[in-house]
Amino acid sequence: MKSKAAVKVISPRPSDRSIAPQIADILTSLGEDVTREGLLRTPERVDKALKFLTSGYHTDVDKLVNEAVYNVAYDEMVIVKDIEFFSLCEHHMLPFYGKAHVAYLARNKVIGLSKVPRIVDAFARRLQIQERLTQQIAHCLLDTLDPLGVGVILEAQHLCMMMRGVEKQHSGTVTSAMLGEFKKKETRDEFLALVRQKS
Repeated sequence: MKSKAAVKVISPRPSDRSIAPQIADILTSLGEDVTREGLLRTPERVDKALKFLTSGYHTDVDKLVNEAVYNVAYDEMVIVKDIEFFSLCEHHMLPFYGKAHVAYLARNKVIGLSKVPRIVDAFARRLQIQERLTQQIAHCLLDTLDPLGVGVILEAQHLCMMMRGVEKQHSGTVTSAMLGEFKKKETRDEFLALVRQKS
């Protein structure tokens, strides 16, 4: 049974229509001269950048996994840690970035290790909040592998806190999702200890 928090549905394909004219309007509203040399191609660059940074809406996670789930007689913890990610906060469309630590307790199925960072990117490349992003990664692995449990920790810094608002440059945010066996103290403690362990 699919978990409710998983998001594997592909959104409609992005429009081929450029948003460059709207970006030019925004720049003009901010008091800029869009005809000056440094801004001549900025609207097109922003259009391209935003479409890349939100490309996760159109990622088919099933296709991304691409048959990289293997039946293996293994029932221990698998951790992929220090996965760098970048996302955009949905409240101000400013970046937040950091590291993801992802673990699952296998039930005779494992996933190709490179697929875990790809799953993180699929959900990070959307307008997000860190709490939802954490849950989506965890539930995606739960649906894909049917493991005994999944643990996900995200550590991030948010430019919307650093550059505006409270302007706290050294603050960080940590979120976690612990599913199945990871709700048990001993499993969670093992995961946390292995995340903190230096490579």
